[in-house]
Amino acid sequence: MSLSEERQTLGLDEATDSEQGKSLTEKAYKRLEELIVTLQLAPGAVLSEAQLAKQLGIGRTPIREALQRLSREGLIVILPRRGILVSEINVTRQLKLLEVRRELERLMASCSARRASTSEKQEFQKLAEGMKKTAEEDDDITFMRLDLRLNHLLCEASRNEYITNAIGLIQSLSRRFWYSHYKEVLDLPLCARLHASLALAISEGKQEEAIQASDDLMDYIEDFTRASLDAPTRY
Repeated sequence: MSLSEERQTLGLDEATDSEQGKSLTEKAYKRLEELIVTLQLAPGAVLSEAQLAKQLGIGRTPIREALQRLSREGLIVILPRRGILVSEINVTRQLKLLEVRRELERLMASCSARRASTSEKQEFQKLAEGMKKTAEEDDDITFMRLDLRLNHLLCEASRNEYITNAIGLIQSLSRRFWYSHYKEVLDLPLCARLHASLALAISEGKQEEAIQASDDLMDYIEDFTRASLDAPTRY
C-alpha cells in the first residue's frame, strides 16, 4: 500500500484538510474582528465575501464561516439577498449588553478567586502592578495590552467554559464600543486602577473583594457608556 493510500485509509488527509479549514476560518475571524472592532470596517459598511477574500488572501469558505460567527456575535448583520452590513453602534443596546456582562464578570471574578492556580495568581499580581503603573503614566497602549491579557486570564482561571463562551459573545461588541469613544471620555488612570484592584483581589484569593472590585469596574464602564452619548464618535 502506498503512503497516499495508507493516509486515505486512516483518514489522515481528511483530518488534515479539516484542521487547515478550521485554522483558516480562525485566521479570517480574528482579522475581520480586528478590522471591525478598530473601526477600519466602519458601522454601516457593506461587505462582500469576494472582496474580503481578496483583501485578506483567504478563500471564500473560511470568510463565509467567519462572517457567520461575527453575525452571531452581533458585529455584522446578514440580510438574505440584500448583503452583509457592519452593525451600527447603539448606546441603548450597549447598556442592555452591560446588564448581562455585569453578571458574567462578577461570576467570573468569583470563580477565578476560588480556582486560580498559584502561577495564575502570580500573573494576576503582575497584571495588578502593571495596571497601577499604567495609571501613573496614563499609558493607553500598555493599558489595552494588559486589559486583553487580563480578560484572557479571567477566562482561563474561572475554569468554567460556559461562562467564557457566554462572555465571548459580547466581548467584541464591548471592545468596539470602548474603542470608538475611549479617547474622548475615558478616565484612563481611574479605569486602570479599577482593573488593578480586581486583579489584586483575585491574586490574593479574596472572593468577596473580587466581586466588589468587579462591580466597581462595571459601574465605571456603565458611566463611561452613558457619557459617550454626548461624545463624538471616531467613525
